[in-house]
Amino acid sequence: MPLAQEIIAVRTNGQGLVEVTREIAAWVAGREIRQGLLTVFIRHTSASLLIQENAAPEVRSDLENFMERLVPEDPALYAHDDEGPDDMPSHIRSALTQTHLAIPVDGGRLLLGTWQGIYVFEHRRRPHRRELVLHLAGE
Repeated sequence: MPLAQEIIAVRTNGQGLVEVTREIAAWVAGREIRQGLLTVFIRHTSASLLIQENAAPEVRSDLENFMERLVPEDPALYAHDDEGPDDMPSHIRSALTQTHLAIPVDGGRLLLGTWQGIYVFEHRRRPHRRELVLHLAGE
């Protein structure tokens, strides 16, 4: 079974969702594998991955606001704060979401739904360079 793998870097601007659909779709389209399964894995413990609505920006801001309410940055709640008050909340937010995605591929295209996009969900306050491992298996 043919395989392809690549590590791509994604720059974030601090907390929030960064759409990476276009970059990932372009990488898949450039491979010789036309049908198969793409796995996307984020190599970090304070950021995560989501497939989410990509048409209405309110969906992203509502998700970000919900996560802030669900896992507040309250120093009284956590012992781990090696990198500041957002350190442990970032790990919890990552644990509640996903570190990998599996997306079917057909005709060299991601089989995402009409309004679906792939996002890096940055949980830290400061900008970061995040790495995604793309692994495509198929024929």
